[in-house]
Amino acid sequence: MRIQYRYIILTLFVFLTMKGWSQTGDTTGKIIDRNGNPVSGAVVSIESNPENKVYTNANGEFSIFAPDSAALVVQTSKNDFKKVSAKKGESITIQMDFFSEAVELGYGIHQTIGESTGAVSLTTHEQVNKRSAFSVSNALYGNALGLTAMQNSGAVWDTGATLSIRGLQTLSNNGILVVVDGIERDIQYVVPEEVESVSVLRDAAAVALYGYKGINGVLSITTLRGKYQTSEINVSYDHAFNWQSRLPKFADSYTYASAVNEALSNDGKSARYSENELGAFKSGEYPNLYPNIDWMDEVFRENGCSNMYNVNFRGGGKKVRYFTMLNLQGNQGFIDNSDVNDGYSTQMKYSKGNIRTNLDIDVSSTTTVQVNLMGVLNEFSRPGLGSDNLISKLYTTPSAAFPIKTSDGIWGGSETWGENMNPVALTQARGYSKGHTRSLYADVKLTQDLNSITEGLSASLRAGYDNVAAYWEGHTKNYAYASENVASWVDGKPSDISTYSAGADSGIEFGSKLDWQDRHSNLFANVDYQKESGKNKFFSSLMYSYEHHVKNSQNHTYYRQNVAGYIHYVYNNRYVADLTLATSGSNKLAPGEKWGFSPTVSAAWIISNENFMKNVKPVDFLKLRASWGVINTDYIPTEDYWKQTFGSGGSYPLGGSYSDYGGMWEGRLASTNTSREKAIKYNLGLDAGILNGVVITADAYFEKRKDIWVSAGGANSAVLGISSPYTNAGIVDSWGLETGLNYNKQLGDFKISLGGKFTLAKNKVKEMLEEPKAYEYLRQTGKSVDQIFGLQAIGFFVDQADIANSPAQQFNEVKPGDIKFKDQNNDGVINDYDNVAMGYNTSVPEIYYSFDLGFEWKGLGLSATFQGVERYTAILNTQSVYRPLVDNTTISEHYYNNRWTPENPSAKYPRLTTESNDNNFQTNSVWLADASFLKLRNCEIYYKLAETYLSKLRLKSAKFYVRGIDLLCIDNINLSDPESVGVAYPMTRSINVGLAIGF
Repeated sequence: MRIQYRYIILTLFVFLTMKGWSQTGDTTGKIIDRNGNPVSGAVVSIESNPENKVYTNANGEFSIFAPDSAALVVQTSKNDFKKVSAKKGESITIQMDFFSEAVELGYGIHQTIGESTGAVSLTTHEQVNKRSAFSVSNALYGNALGLTAMQNSGAVWDTGATLSIRGLQTLSNNGILVVVDGIERDIQYVVPEEVESVSVLRDAAAVALYGYKGINGVLSITTLRGKYQTSEINVSYDHAFNWQSRLPKFADSYTYASAVNEALSNDGKSARYSENELGAFKSGEYPNLYPNIDWMDEVFRENGCSNMYNVNFRGGGKKVRYFTMLNLQGNQGFIDNSDVNDGYSTQMKYSKGNIRTNLDIDVSSTTTVQVNLMGVLNEFSRPGLGSDNLISKLYTTPSAAFPIKTSDGIWGGSETWGENMNPVALTQARGYSKGHTRSLYADVKLTQDLNSITEGLSASLRAGYDNVAAYWEGHTKNYAYASENVASWVDGKPSDISTYSAGADSGIEFGSKLDWQDRHSNLFANVDYQKESGKNKFFSSLMYSYEHHVKNSQNHTYYRQNVAGYIHYVYNNRYVADLTLATSGSNKLAPGEKWGFSPTVSAAWIISNENFMKNVKPVDFLKLRASWGVINTDYIPTEDYWKQTFGSGGSYPLGGSYSDYGGMWEGRLASTNTSREKAIKYNLGLDAGILNGVVITADAYFEKRKDIWVSAGGANSAVLGISSPYTNAGIVDSWGLETGLNYNKQLGDFKISLGGKFTLAKNKVKEMLEEPKAYEYLRQTGKSVDQIFGLQAIGFFVDQADIANSPAQQFNEVKPGDIKFKDQNNDGVINDYDNVAMGYNTSVPEIYYSFDLGFEWKGLGLSATFQGVERYTAILNTQSVYRPLVDNTTISEHYYNNRWTPENPSAKYPRLTTESNDNNFQTNSVWLADASFLKLRNCEIYYKLAETYLSKLRLKSAKFYVRGIDLLCIDNINLSDPESVGVAYPMTRSINVGLAIGF
């Protein structure tokens, strides 16, 4: 309670210390953002006299005394920066365009895009909030140039998208670094409503300050902060109607039984189901004996729903600025009949509560303190135990297996399909389990102006502590199950019926445990110096950081240190040069190799500021930039890789009594002469603004990743009898192109916004110490990272004569209807030597693109974002859908309708079989699919209340909207979502209705 009282007192203090913005002067103006919206709480000052400053009001207006043509400096709450000339006695409009927007390069160092020498893309608060996403990662599909965001699943607790920058660049870890306000944090807990902007840092110049962690690119999230002389309250509510898309359709009981008989016949075995039984399945006359259960339909209801509530307070006075947010989320899943038990629900549910407070306090004219606090309470629940794996049972249990319940009211089950295979029972009779996550994120930063020592000198110290703990609790029980079996038929009716029963009913049992915990401490220190003199602008910073990260289990406490020097120099507003020298250390690396040096240089030429460009009217801004750098990382192949391992096993009879004594064996040899994985990055880029509204960005890059950890096994003979060490021998080249275009224009009451983004990311493995191959086409070296290899199908065997006249298949004995493969080396047999590279990888597409559009007229608007991928492959190995009947699994309608039969020799899929078929289920071209797609990620129709009505209602803003999320997908798979081909909860689509009101 004491903490709550402190928050109340602090909030009252903030409101009581706020002053108005009634200022008069001879230069007046208005500040707007790149979309034409007013910018409140911005600081406008005179460059020659920074103490002469005023703040913009809620309409973005200001008034300041300034000499004619004096340089005015504008800085917004998100550090956007621009200089303009004052016009005495005139009103000016200052637009904080794309090139004046700020990005953070690390350690609190901000740079405008106009002066940046690195490859940085930026997406704004408005763009991130168009999708009604639970996590900011799920709001980034197609929103940021150079970022590939791929959706994972439709589970209510889905933790967010899989993110990558510039594709696959290494044979080791391709994960990117995510920082929130400059500190590495989990993106799944950050909600769009608290985000000011998201920056994607892609080249060496952009990531250099992040030491060992930035090698694969950095996603930098900046949260909202308070504003000078402003008071805002924003409230929003969003309700979603959700439904699952592309649920697999499995065969009914008659089709399943027919398929099993056909498969057994193909296997040379007797039929399982008699003609009487087939007739019973088809007629449905004996549902307790010969059921026909659509398990998907019985388990899932048609619709789910979700709700999002948000309220935030933003503003401040001259001394204290604040942003406080409370965000609540709830998602109800699709389990049907989840409330049949007294006292609890078995519904799949997810809920999360976020509270954030960001404070900026001007302790004095030279000292500022910044405090960031965020707490997250997160909970999900599901029926039964996670080990029950409900979704897997839905994909495997046949419709003919057993009834939901027997005629005696006992849950259906059988000896053939075993325990806990009844999907409906799993959702109603196994209790429920819960997961809880408790998170605290806190950091404080002190900045001291040291102008008293030297003009332009300052220093800052920042400390952060994060603690996340996840708890699990189970409220589970067991149930009895049974089934009735027909031993014989008399006069066409079932006779001699026996009952199989197993299991036992039990009461709810409770269990709990700490699942995992993560503690993360950070310390940052900066000494900065900046100076402008004539045509020269200079900024430098000396930085130090220390990180202490404690994860689960032993040997998971990591320490990192980073010392960096950064210099930014601009001459005559035309020529920009940056130099970064970073030295990083990590306890993950071998002794003697813990520290690595990473230099980066970059430069930019702002061509539009040259004299010869002054009369080129269509060009508003034009800049060329280039960068080069070496970035190290502390990725390792395994813990203590520099030590030899030993194992125990076997025994030896020793001594007069011939007693057995345990033996030892040598394991992996120690790695010697080790180094660190490093990237040599090159980037050439262009930023341009033309025609007063068109922004173009383009980058071409090349990266050589070398000293990648690989096993030396490929270079050593197995005759050694021991495991080879790891060594820094891997090399991967990657290259690509990124380009984006945006157009924003306002013509009277009509606003238009158009944009597009395109990313091409390719790579090639140059070295990986691959073992010698019999044929060059078998080598991974020279191919892309994670290149798929498989057999090339050339049809199906027609009959025994076809088999006899074809190369021998060595994977197993083949029959008519099995897949026939191409003999790549013409040796007369089909085996592993016939695998060839095919398709692309299954994790990151080579091409990622998006385009968006927006129109608004007098507050009525429409916006939409389309996002797609190309050069992306899926392997169709989903149980029962593409690999049916084996181990008593079911079969999909799709497979059954496209299976090989003698009457359908040119089918899509091979013959039915109940046996595990090593020939058919080798990775091969039959099971590879083009996973390219184009999705309508979000579409919104909205209305913003007109100013006339707002003033009457004493509101600052009001917006009503209807959004469609993932309503359309154009692809080549159709049977399942191309982003989730496998046994997974189906993707969802939704219609969202909501309102956002500002006071």
